[in-house]
Amino acid sequence: MSFIQNIKHELQRHSKLTVLLIVNISIFFIINISTGIFQSDFITLNMALPLNLNEFVFKFWTLFTYMFSHKDLGHVFYNMLLLYFSAQTFLSFLSEKKMVYVYIMSGLMGGIILLILSAIFPSTFEYSILFGASAAVLGIVTSLALYIPNLPISLFGIIEMKYKYYALLIFAVSTIIDFNINTGGKISHFGGAFFGLFFGYMLKNGKDISEFTFFNRTKTSTLKVVHSNKNAKAHEQSQSNQQTIDTLLDKISKNGYESLSKSEKELLFKLSQKK
Repeated sequence: MSFIQNIKHELQRHSKLTVLLIVNISIFFIINISTGIFQSDFITLNMALPLNLNEFVFKFWTLFTYMFSHKDLGHVFYNMLLLYFSAQTFLSFLSEKKMVYVYIMSGLMGGIILLILSAIFPSTFEYSILFGASAAVLGIVTSLALYIPNLPISLFGIIEMKYKYYALLIFAVSTIIDFNINTGGKISHFGGAFFGLFFGYMLKNGKDISEFTFFNRTKTSTLKVVHSNKNAKAHEQSQSNQQTIDTLLDKISKNGYESLSKSEKELLFKLSQKK
């Protein structure tokens, strides 16, 4: 299946990855139409994160909206391309819910780090704003660097390397090289990458931090006693599935993804979608 066909298939699926891509691209067009045609920066200034705490207090929502906002074509193209390919790999092992969680939390971490630095060095970031999905996307990239570090990746169909080296290369190219250009934005990359590494490390050690969020809390009820047997069986099944996934991931780490049989690949994909 060609690259264009893959994208067409992804759009038809209406997946969470599709939603992320459409939201980012739509906001890019909205921002450029408002600035280019209507000569107004109102939307840009209310979507981008202001690196000034006094201004941020009155635009607190921008800590969330900035990670979906782009102004330059090259910026949105690179981020969406990296998001698409990174998410495809992510979704081969983990669920869509986890992907969205890592995207948002990595973006928040990148923004928070810059806000803290802007408070410590106000003159350095004065009149600066932050927008772009870079920190959020890098979180997805680096999360896999610890979760499946030895997964073989083919770069441009020519160079094959382990995923951990691929993630390091992506981070270096997007962040360390020409660090003096858009320094604030690149500092946010460290925040996004750090959260991704933390998520991957915790997941590798059997702790899914995406389950310990406000939205996943369940209400207590006396009816739980009635369903305790059912819940216990579901928990045992979940543990069994996790053990199977861990065994397959260990095999990948030692011998590469292609060492899996067709049935093992299908089983890994099926179980990862249940997580």
